[in-house]
Amino acid sequence: MTLYYPKKHINNQFRRDIFPLLKPFLKPETFTDAERMALYGVSDQDYKFVNTIQDAKVAILPMSWNYYYSTNQLSVAKDFIEDTQKYNKPIWIAMLGDFGLPIPDYSNSVVFRASGYQSKLSNSHQGMPVFINDPLQTYYSQSHIFKRPYHKKPTIGFCGQASTSAITRAKELVNIAGRNLAYYIKQRPYKPEKLTSSSFFRGQSLRACQQSTLVRTNFIVRNQYRAGAKTVAERHASSVAFYDNMKTSDYIICARGAGNFSVRLYETLAMGRIPVYINTDGLLPLQDTIDWKKHMVWVEEDELDMIGQKVFDFHANLNPNQFDKLCQENRMLWKNILQLKGFFNKAIETFLK
Repeated sequence: MTLYYPKKHINNQFRRDIFPLLKPFLKPETFTDAERMALYGVSDQDYKFVNTIQDAKVAILPMSWNYYYSTNQLSVAKDFIEDTQKYNKPIWIAMLGDFGLPIPDYSNSVVFRASGYQSKLSNSHQGMPVFINDPLQTYYSQSHIFKRPYHKKPTIGFCGQASTSAITRAKELVNIAGRNLAYYIKQRPYKPEKLTSSSFFRGQSLRACQQSTLVRTNFIVRNQYRAGAKTVAERHASSVAFYDNMKTSDYIICARGAGNFSVRLYETLAMGRIPVYINTDGLLPLQDTIDWKKHMVWVEEDELDMIGQKVFDFHANLNPNQFDKLCQENRMLWKNILQLKGFFNKAIETFLK
């Protein structure tokens, strides 16, 4: 696959804003291809970077749309996009972070993003995974999943920040309302968010599970993100506790955070567990390719009181072998399609037809 990007756009001081597929190839000269494979799972043999738009199959806007916006360089981005249109080349753009920014609906573009409200976006906006390190390798030095014993009453896990406090909810809603108001009076570029307290929403989800007699719960509820970890050792300990909770659960609650997406969804799949995905009009990757409802318990936002029943019914339709197989398939889905190389290879197949 031949790719082109304008090298003069790259700003390594904002490395977090570099288009995800380019990051593995923008390393010091001493960085070896073996290191690239180990760290990112891609090789310099996988893609060919060419020097002109004309020779490329796909053009890439090398920095995120957020970067061009925040550094007052939108005209630079738009000029490049217009160049791709002159040569009738598709262009890939990344929208990063929790909140969306206004972007013209270019006919030749695919805007990859994790966050957003599907019903409010055009078809040019496509879900992108949050790319994570392999938790099994990182924390357990293995590549195979931990097999769960099959019980008729399934265990639902969760480790993270959640609250049922009305005060916490009110504070979050006031903050969101303030950000939305700033957008309408043109003091903030990010698009308005739904008035939802994410920690309270997660708290409601957990409470609904705890009230059900059909499931077991395995919850570690924090009142701060990552239990307030500040040091490297504390962050490592909080990560181990997080993944140990998944290891000892069958299903994992995956609800939105501040942005309308769930990082936990990808962490759950990587661990070979079954997500309980609470749909808040989110944007999942490759929705026309992946049969997402096969891989997870799907719960609509207005069905929180039915979570226990839905998990129980889903689980009851699986015998022990089918349960084990689904856990393995979820791990393979993450490993083969939701990591960097697999996702963008599938994107090439899907969006360049």
